[in-house]
Amino acid sequence: MQDKIKHLQDKIEASKLGGGQARIDRQHQKGKLTARERIELLMDEGSFEEIGMLVTHRCNDFEMQEQVYLGDGVITGYGTINGRLVYVFSQDFTVFGGSLSETHAEKICKIMDLAAKNGAPVIGLNDSGGARIQEGVKSLGGYADIFYRNVKSSGLIPQISAIMGPCAGGAVYSPAITDFILMVENTSYMYVTGPNVVKTVTHENVTHDELGGAQAHAAKSGVTHFACTNELECLNNIKQLLSYMPQNCEEDAPRYPYQLQADESRPKLNEILPSNSTQPYNMRDVIAGIVDEDSFLEVHKEYAENIVVGFARIAGQSIGIVANQPAYLAGVLNIDASKKGARFVRFCDAFNIPLLVLVDVPGFLPGTDQEWNAIITNGAKLLYAFSEATVPRITVITRKAYGGAYDVMNSKHIGSDLNYAWPSAEIAVMGPKGAAEIIFKREIAAADNPEAKLQEKVDEYTEKFANPFRAARRGFIDEVIIPADTRKKLIKGFQMLQNKVDQMPRKKHGNIPL
Repeated sequence: MQDKIKHLQDKIEASKLGGGQARIDRQHQKGKLTARERIELLMDEGSFEEIGMLVTHRCNDFEMQEQVYLGDGVITGYGTINGRLVYVFSQDFTVFGGSLSETHAEKICKIMDLAAKNGAPVIGLNDSGGARIQEGVKSLGGYADIFYRNVKSSGLIPQISAIMGPCAGGAVYSPAITDFILMVENTSYMYVTGPNVVKTVTHENVTHDELGGAQAHAAKSGVTHFACTNELECLNNIKQLLSYMPQNCEEDAPRYPYQLQADESRPKLNEILPSNSTQPYNMRDVIAGIVDEDSFLEVHKEYAENIVVGFARIAGQSIGIVANQPAYLAGVLNIDASKKGARFVRFCDAFNIPLLVLVDVPGFLPGTDQEWNAIITNGAKLLYAFSEATVPRITVITRKAYGGAYDVMNSKHIGSDLNYAWPSAEIAVMGPKGAAEIIFKREIAAADNPEAKLQEKVDEYTEKFANPFRAARRGFIDEVIIPADTRKKLIKGFQMLQNKVDQMPRKKHGNIPL
């Protein structure tokens, strides 16, 4: 028996070495951790249980039978993060460049199936050169098997993808289906076709980083939700993300211990808005004044900056926040902002995370670029996402809520549970100046002093419509509140709504305007 135990131990040690020490050293020289090091940093100490350590590929073509590595380029298993069960796979670039083979894919599929059956998040640490060419269609089929499980698990369990190295071709579609993507600056990239193909087809000269690096996807495409400066930051962000999420769609969002204060008011909120309603301010200051201290985790920070989304806690309860950002493009809704907001709302709704919506929106961005690129369809995505959400939803209008954007930003009319407005709120079809120019066009034109007449009519319209009280009289606003009291109102509101049940009509699924 001792010989057999020694034989097993030798195999375990060989598997832990992956592609060998020389390749591990090269991985470190690139500023990258190994697949096992990533798992050790991500999981609670000593909690990881590996599955499939002794798996090998089955390919005998191109002399592949002479290159056999235990584990076949991916480490799979389960363990805990902050005491909660998670499943993880970590691709090993030291073995065939982390390329995906038939058995490599089977290992990933096995833990995805276990995650779905046991209702726990699945985390993919991607570092792969793509499909293993020597295996042909078998590796392509392996990708499709993974994609299929990504779709089946969508909305069932949280799925998180960390891009820790290359991710190209068919490999990009699994992360694209998952809920959140994290990338590491300077060492990771994603693209469907690489720089060489791009140069051949379009004659563009572009580097890997320019084409599909972390910053390109964080700011331009919006493909990645977090661009991290190094791998440790990336892994810590995953831990932080998970702290806001339930294990699966059947559980409620996490609640952390919180001792209510005698006075939860925040007087600084009274001072944030400028006296001139055309001047910008930073909505993040409002968020900071409402949520538990240092609890806000912003998502998609560098993409579509005219809308802010992210997770936070109010009195220990996890919530999702969607907020217009007056400091960027005046907080206007455009194509990118609508898609960003809609995607985040749908995630929160899928996993029972209540929504707080902070509104200061002058409308939708006009222009041929927006119209020709389907602002209608894309704006409707945000409308659709809010309308189908059944989680507790509370809206606070801080300043502007004009036109169709008022409706779209979680208005009472599309199912919001509680709608508050600050005294500074302006709820109208459009801004006072534009409205006055249309309504009083003839009077202004006939006046001896058109400019003075226009200002008179602007003031008249502002007094009549550009305030929250007309909407409050109709019940579209539940209460006009002092800004300092916002946090108190939200604590009580979310507490009141914690047992909310809202059933959608029975159907297979809706047809969101994709």
